[in-house]
Amino acid sequence: MKMPLEESIPYSVLALLVLAVFYGIYLAKMRMQKRRGIQTMQFGHRKNAHTVETLMGIATVGVIPAQLLSIGFGWSHLPAGARFTGSCVGLIGDLIFLISVLCMKDSWRAGIPDKDRTELVTDGIYAYSRNPAFLGFDLQYLGVLLMFCNLLTAAFTASAVTMLHLQILQEERYLTGAFGTEYLNYRRRVFRYLGRRKEE
Repeated sequence: MKMPLEESIPYSVLALLVLAVFYGIYLAKMRMQKRRGIQTMQFGHRKNAHTVETLMGIATVGVIPAQLLSIGFGWSHLPAGARFTGSCVGLIGDLIFLISVLCMKDSWRAGIPDKDRTELVTDGIYAYSRNPAFLGFDLQYLGVLLMFCNLLTAAFTASAVTMLHLQILQEERYLTGAFGTEYLNYRRRVFRYLGRRKEE
């Protein structure tokens, strides 16, 4: 008797692939920007660095060992169908993150820049999401959580997603100050995570 497809998939390999691709994109982009003299990591560089930025950094780093432990020990409490969905969600998160980083070009930063002047990117994937990189993060976290669902991964995932959302709110205030009407008009057209209003 054959096993259904969902039950025969090596989810540990798939989850590791999702993580490797995601963080590979992140590190490759940082390295490319470093070669061009651009400092990608901007956390805590501002004089009045906000607590949210620090906590977001802790949460997004802390979720990685939780994910790896869950994968390594096979801690999963969801059926194969949910795990299969998780693998698809995680890979979609990787793709969205890749597209967002490519569209952002040299304006991409991790954290709010202090002195770096970047451009407001509103085309490509940013025409459909104001925060596609954060959406990619969230989908990657959700995908791994569905593949390896347990209390440890759930707690760290919830923490990371919450802190990313609070960071978005911080960045929205920064962008309003930096770009004024241009950003406010963009904000009216395009939703925070996904979707856009119809042109009137």
